[in-house]
Amino acid sequence: MAANPFVHPAYFYRDDRDYALAMTRFLRDGLEAGEPVAVAVPPGNLKLIRAELGADADAVHMLDMTLAGRNPGRIIPAVLRDFADRHPDRHVRIIGEPIWAGRSASEYPACAQHEALINFAFDGRRVTILCPYDAEALTPEVLAEAERTHPVLQGRDRTHAYAPGEVVSGHNRPLDIPAHAVRLRFDRTNLGEVRVLASEQAAGFGFAAARLDDLRLVVTELGANSIDHGGGSGELRVWTEDGRLVCEIADTGHISDPLAGRRPVDPRKAGSRGLLIVNLLSDLVRIHTREGLTTIRTYFDLPLGLLPAGIERADGGAGRPLEAPRP
Repeated sequence: MAANPFVHPAYFYRDDRDYALAMTRFLRDGLEAGEPVAVAVPPGNLKLIRAELGADADAVHMLDMTLAGRNPGRIIPAVLRDFADRHPDRHVRIIGEPIWAGRSASEYPACAQHEALINFAFDGRRVTILCPYDAEALTPEVLAEAERTHPVLQGRDRTHAYAPGEVVSGHNRPLDIPAHAVRLRFDRTNLGEVRVLASEQAAGFGFAAARLDDLRLVVTELGANSIDHGGGSGELRVWTEDGRLVCEIADTGHISDPLAGRRPVDPRKAGSRGLLIVNLLSDLVRIHTREGLTTIRTYFDLPLGLLPAGIERADGGAGRPLEAPRP
């Protein structure tokens, strides 16, 4: 049986010099072989790679992962597949660094699931995706989980078994709901209220123009998915936390495909794009799904300078929580 052409190593680096040399060696090997090469890493590491590559940097497609991969659910369709699919008949090399020390606790589970899902998304493809991990700055727990999501390790002996499916399921956990969340139950009769409520809450925190349109589209798609695939009804919940507006929808459906919303869709073909749109437009997406229940939580960074210090609630923190009308 032919070996899988897809290769997914993790590289555990110790310092800037180690990082720069290892990453540029990987990239130059690709360039010398005539392969398309891309890099998506945080800006400080982009700078290191550019400096070490010198004139060769012009031949490398480079992205700031803090922007392109702000939501880990966006990385497979909009970064990795986007680049690989441009070169369907060639072997492609990509450096992707979705996990760095500045990632928040709310972002990390989505990052770990992303790293695990890469293995399924690219199985059989002529692609090598190298994922650097800062062995000095990241926690032992994060480094151990990197061993479980990468079949090949560089710079570290394996102490944990490769088990990407277990990482995906291990982070598929119930999400706590704050008591002050604004709630709205909906079905076909009042689906429009989902968009109205989320828009009103977002506008109250300074969302406007294109970003407000993005949020409206996301909650509209989620609400429609609940009607069509989630049992015909659902509940919207809205609140703020840690400088973000959170819009979550729960229903009685079940997402059985872990790659749902992470595959690019040909615009010329019919088919559902709801979860893909949600991943592309949100700053973070977290999902908990099981038989009889799916919760999709989307996060949108609050506009800078518009949230007073200490305000964390959608009602401004004063008085009782806002109450949305219930059917």
